[in-house]
Order: sequence, then structure tokens, then C-alpha cells
Amino acid sequence: MKLFESLPSPRPRYTPQDARETAARTPRPGGIRDVFTPGIDERVLDVYARARDPHDPLELRDLWLGRVEHELGAHALRPELAEGWRASRPRRTVGAEEVLSSRATVRFVKELFNSFFRDDLYGELRDSARYILSSGSIDEEKWGLPESLKECIRYALDRDWYGYSDSRGRVPAREAIAEYENARITGARYDAGNVAITMGGTFAISTLADFVLHDGPRSSSPALCAIPNYPPLVESIARRHEVQLVPLASEGGQTSVDPVIAALTPDTPLVMLQTVGNPTGAAVTEAELARLIRAASPSTVIVLDECHEWLGTYEERCPERAAPNVVRVSSLSKSWSAPGLKAGWFLADPAFIDEYYEYASSSFGGPPSFYYTVIEVLARLERWLITGVEVPGPAEAKEFEASYSIDLAQLRNAYRGYRTERLRRAEDLTVLRDAATVRLAETSGLVLPSRFSINTVVEFPGWDDSYRCFRDILRESGVSVLPGILTFCLSGGVVRVTTARPWDELAPAIDRLRSQAGRTTGG
Repeated sequence: MKLFESLPSPRPRYTPQDARETAARTPRPGGIRDVFTPGIDERVLDVYARARDPHDPLELRDLWLGRVEHELGAHALRPELAEGWRASRPRRTVGAEEVLSSRATVRFVKELFNSFFRDDLYGELRDSARYILSSGSIDEEKWGLPESLKECIRYALDRDWYGYSDSRGRVPAREAIAEYENARITGARYDAGNVAITMGGTFAISTLADFVLHDGPRSSSPALCAIPNYPPLVESIARRHEVQLVPLASEGGQTSVDPVIAALTPDTPLVMLQTVGNPTGAAVTEAELARLIRAASPSTVIVLDECHEWLGTYEERCPERAAPNVVRVSSLSKSWSAPGLKAGWFLADPAFIDEYYEYASSSFGGPPSFYYTVIEVLARLERWLITGVEVPGPAEAKEFEASYSIDLAQLRNAYRGYRTERLRRAEDLTVLRDAATVRLAETSGLVLPSRFSINTVVEFPGWDDSYRCFRDILRESGVSVLPGILTFCLSGGVVRVTTARPWDELAPAIDRLRSQAGRTTGG
């Protein structure tokens, strides 16, 4: 049995000419904003001021949703929550720093996140959502795994490769990841000892938080979590240790880490930072990242969530990323459009990985061995792609174990298909993001153009509450957008729009936003 013995044709291109022509246009200047700051506004402070117990995240959630229901009036879904808001009154004065350092804030946002997906979008409001632009994910049927990688999953199943394995992952797969990462970072010298394969990015950060903060020495300083951010990641850290939320502004597609550096102490146990922001698509420059890593104590573990580093021209990655106290997390969810596989990896110092082995072995055993083949092949083919390999030769074929029975002609066919699909996919999704930016800039909203990933930020006039904005726009247009508060954007009415949808869904959805958002008032 040979790997790549039978391969379907590569996926076709899915962006029509209309999308390409739209993407080539310059966005309307009056519809663009270039600066974004996720600060704390008066509506946030008012909820904390009214809570009987400002440390109760469920009460904070109910007050927030109760205010939304109250303001919706006849369109309210949960009158009991509206009544709870009307019965509340200001009880105290609250400052922004108190909110940013409160354990309740992280859980409150996570509970809102739960309510949005479980109770509203995929609950009582599901029938209202004609177009869903709030998912944060790609249409996998159009831009999912390349056929070469799907063949690896079929091959592993045929070979019955789903037995027990090393808790860090199979060595050849880890070696392939190390070689791929060495090609991405100047001066990196990773090997298999630097790599642990994981069950996706969220799982990786949760286990890292447990390993570093629960099992490690207790620090009196809080862990630092930059915002905007993804609530499940921040909550997983806050469950183990005190957390300080650190708002980061972005301008011109770049994010400053000055506030994180200012918040560091000699015993800060952990920093968690998205190198490309969700939802902004703005990147931390390599110079900024290097400055942060150099400023941190050697005992501070810096966790870099690199999952949104795609669909953009990234500068040469700095050698500081490979520093002994840096842990770099990647997954197949975004860049390879396979969130349901729950597969990924992180890189760290070998001593860290060695200690993590015992934690993994005792906590969950190890990652799913069924996916080692697809991860190994992905890492090798992607390394060839980014290093400019046009046609694999005998040297590339020898990278694989003899048990794969690699045929050079079949390997070349597999790589040709992989390369074609990856380049088409990147082009398609970039066109869709750029075209959506142009079209959104023609609405009444202000768009923050994304430099990376598949999301963009829009602020429509008339709303000072992003959850209220979601409810109004969904009701009037049938389009679901993600409230900014669900990514710790704790001020204003900003929402996130995911652009990685087929053009025949994306274009009419934006048309509806253009016709409805301008005449729907948020109070």
C-alpha cells in the first residue's frame, strides 16, 4: 500500500470575476478607519456599578443581556431579563482598571460568548439567520483540506494507524514540524525535542495554562492576557491564576505591545498574546515582539498564539520567537481550514517539553495518533512550498520513512495538487476579504481593513452596544455578525464580520447590511 497512490483532482477556484473586480477597487475613504482601541466604556462600567455582586459573572451577563432586552422593547426575547435590568440601580463607582483586573470580567465575557452561540445564534434566533458572517471559520466545503492531506487520513485509516503513541506525538511528525518551523524563523534550531503535538490551539493553551500555572511555582503577579482575544483561551488561564487584561491598540494594521511591557513584573508567570489579532487582523511586528520577549523575565512564559498568521505578507520572523521562555502555538483550524480535526502543535524549549511529557501522559495520554500522517505530510509539503520547491526530487522523497512506499512520480503529483490548492485558496480568500472591505466601506459603517486572517471589524453608526447591534441587524437584515464584546472589545458597537464565505453568500449579505444598517438605530 503506497501513500498518494490515488488522488482526486485539486479543488477548483471559487471566486467569480465580480469578486475579483470588486477587490481591485480602492475602498471609499470615508468608510475606512485605521485606528482601533478595545478600551472600557461607560456601558461596561454601568453594569458593574449596578450589580449586587460585581464578582458574580452570571449576574453581570444577565444585566448586560437584560439591558439589551429592555432596549429592544417589543422585540425582546426574554422579558424577565429586561425586568431585572429595570429593577437594578447604580450601587457603586467602578473604574476601568478594576474591570480589567477582575476575575469576573473574563468569565462574564465567556458567558456572553456561550449565550450568543448556544442560546441566540444557534438557539432561539437560528431561523432568523439567513446569512451567518459571525462564525470566524472558513467554508470547509469550498476551501477545506487539500486533497493530498485528505488522502493521508484515508491512508492512515487503511493502515489502522490509531494505536497508542508518545505523549508528545510520533517522532517523524515532530521532526517534520521542527524542520518546517526552522524554515519560518531566522536562526531557529528546532528538532523533535522542541515539539509537542496537541489537540488543537484551544486545547494546547488550556493545557499550557494548567501545566505552567497550576503545577508551577505560585506567583503573586497576575498573568497578562492581551485583548482583543478569544474568550475560551483567556478563561482557561483565568481558571488557574489571577489575570490582568491588557488592551492593545492597533494602527495601520500593526499592534503595539507597549502596554504589555509596562505591565510586566519580574515574577509575571505568563503572558498570552495573539501575534495577529482576532478580530482586527492586525499584527504585532517582529521588532515589537522581540522587544517584548527581551523585556520579560526569563521565568515568564510567553505564549504566542500564532493561529491567525496567514493570508498576508508576513515579515521575516525574529529569532527571539525561539527563545527558551517562548511557547509558540499553531493549529490546523485556520490556516488549513480543519477546526473539527482538533490538531496542532506547540514549540518550546526541550526542557519544557520534557516536563510537559509527564503532564500530558498523566492528564490526557497523548494526541490522536490517527492524525500523525497528515501532520507530518502537511509540515513537509508546506516547508517545500515556503522554501520555493517547485518539483520534489529524490531528496524530498527520502524524507519519508520506507513504510510509506513513496513513489516519486506520485509524490510529485501530490505536491503539485497541494501547491495548487494552497495558492488558489490563499488567493481566493484574500480576494474575498478585500472585496468585502470595499463593499462594507460602502455601507454606513466604518471598516478596519484586515492585514491578515479572515475577519474584519466594522462599526455601524447608531449603536453603543455590540450585542444590541447584533440583535438589531439580525432582526432587520437576516445577517448575523459577531458582537465585539465577545472578543473583549469592551467599548462601542463594533462587530466582527467573517469574510471567508462564498461570494454568492457574502455579496448579498453585505447588500442587506448596506440597506438595513443605515436605517436601524441602536439608541
